[in-house]
Amino acid sequence: MGNWVVNHGFSAVALVVWLGLNVFLFVYAFLTFEKSDKYYYTREIIGSSLAWARASARCLNFNSLLILLPVCRNLLSFLRGSCLCCRRTLRKQLDHNLTFHKLVAYMICLHTVIHIGAHLFNFERYSRSCKADNKSLAFTLSTLYPHEKGSPWLNPFPSPNMTAERLTFTSIAGLTGVIITLALILMVTSATELVRRCYFEVFWYTHHLFVFYFIGLVIHGIGGIVRGQTEDSMKEHPHSKCAEEYDKWGEPLHCKRPQFEGLPAESWKWVLAPAILYIFERLIRFYRSQQKVVITKAILHPSKVLELQMNKCGFRMEVGQYIFVNCPSVSPLEWHPFTLTSAPEEPFFSIHIRAAGDWTESLIKACEQQNSPLPRLEVDGPFGTASEDVFQYEVAMLVGAGIGVTPFASILKSIWYKFRHADHTLKTKTIYFYWICRETGAFAWFNDLLASLEREMEECGKVGFLNYRLFLTGWDSNIVGHAALHFDKSTDVVTGLKQKTSFGRPQWDNEFSAVAAVHPRSVVGVFLCGPQSLAKSLRKCCNHYSSLDPRKVRFYFNKENF
Repeated sequence: MGNWVVNHGFSAVALVVWLGLNVFLFVYAFLTFEKSDKYYYTREIIGSSLAWARASARCLNFNSLLILLPVCRNLLSFLRGSCLCCRRTLRKQLDHNLTFHKLVAYMICLHTVIHIGAHLFNFERYSRSCKADNKSLAFTLSTLYPHEKGSPWLNPFPSPNMTAERLTFTSIAGLTGVIITLALILMVTSATELVRRCYFEVFWYTHHLFVFYFIGLVIHGIGGIVRGQTEDSMKEHPHSKCAEEYDKWGEPLHCKRPQFEGLPAESWKWVLAPAILYIFERLIRFYRSQQKVVITKAILHPSKVLELQMNKCGFRMEVGQYIFVNCPSVSPLEWHPFTLTSAPEEPFFSIHIRAAGDWTESLIKACEQQNSPLPRLEVDGPFGTASEDVFQYEVAMLVGAGIGVTPFASILKSIWYKFRHADHTLKTKTIYFYWICRETGAFAWFNDLLASLEREMEECGKVGFLNYRLFLTGWDSNIVGHAALHFDKSTDVVTGLKQKTSFGRPQWDNEFSAVAAVHPRSVVGVFLCGPQSLAKSLRKCCNHYSSLDPRKVRFYFNKENF
């Protein structure tokens, strides 16, 4: 349990607080509408489904307030920079922004289902009370006033002939509810892992339906379908004295007729501030994206990896950050995230793009065309990631899978520059770097950097500072046989580096136990840019080999999230 607390304790507390606020808001709103005298007559028609509808609406507003904040990337980058003096456990919470965004979305879906279900019961009971044969209290309340604009009616069904379907598509609340629900369904279904990886464009376009979601949410309550007794009427017509004599309402010497009013729209109060913040965020991003980008070099590496080196006025970065790239000639609206592979010390910034879909393949083809100018690019960013904290740890374990090595290219380049300029302020004493690839060609573009680092470490007398291991998972018997035949050579036959390539996947228990043995009292930062399956294995090892005792080794897991 103690090992788990090291990596997830603060996140668990934050999650409990969020869930607790949801429970509190739901229960508070439920009891308000279930017990309040103001809604006594409303409950006589529709019962407890009123409280279920309003309680879920309160939680929908609360989570709609939160849903935009985790994707305000400039805000997160600002907070990350402002929290440099804070404990790493506080900064690490910013790395879970997309996870929290998804959790909030799931909570919105849950309360949407509750809200819709409750209103289906409401509509059925509203409709039934209009058609009652006996002169019940519900029938009296439903037919008490003519259904005209400004009249104090209680039942939104103006006549027994009105159907729930017709009211849904002719009322503001019903129509906006349909729009909100459809937008939510499309956004959630297109955000699944399968769709995002195979049809990113579908995900990107449908996710922008959030604009219709928020517009619909703000005006959803304007119609005031859910109504309660007015304050003045409650004084002149207390239900405790008048409800039983409802057949004599309005007669002399008896109770006045109750007056009703619609609930004011309140969603805008919840979402106004985050909406303004998000609009401001998008304006900043739009302004930065319009600044001119000059492509100084385009290099096509093996395994269809395109390297782009660029310049942009006023561009400043830190290690491990990422940018969003748009190519108007490929798609004027699509923006894709790419980790920066250059170091802050270099006079340019660069990215490496692997062909992994229609957009990336089209961009690579556009850059391959000879006798044609390079396509125009727009760049937004940079934005902060977990990798920014790599130099805050005494020991760092960097794990990259395939093209996931890109953030560590930036880190390793920065280390190279720091050693060349004799930067002795570096807190990090040892780095363990693991790169896992499926094919030999993927190693090619990164070999030069590793070779330079090998030479630099030897010249500086810091051979043990960088310990790297390369793993080839997609291989055949010819490669293995060739490697075995030349095993006695000083350099690896696959990469040309001094470090020999390992075949197969790393045994993470062995790796973590070895690091823990060499650094028994260190704080180790584990950084991953790779798939969820690998993240699960590394997270498990971090929990297993960490200790709450500050005198023993502790592993902190960090994962890149876009």
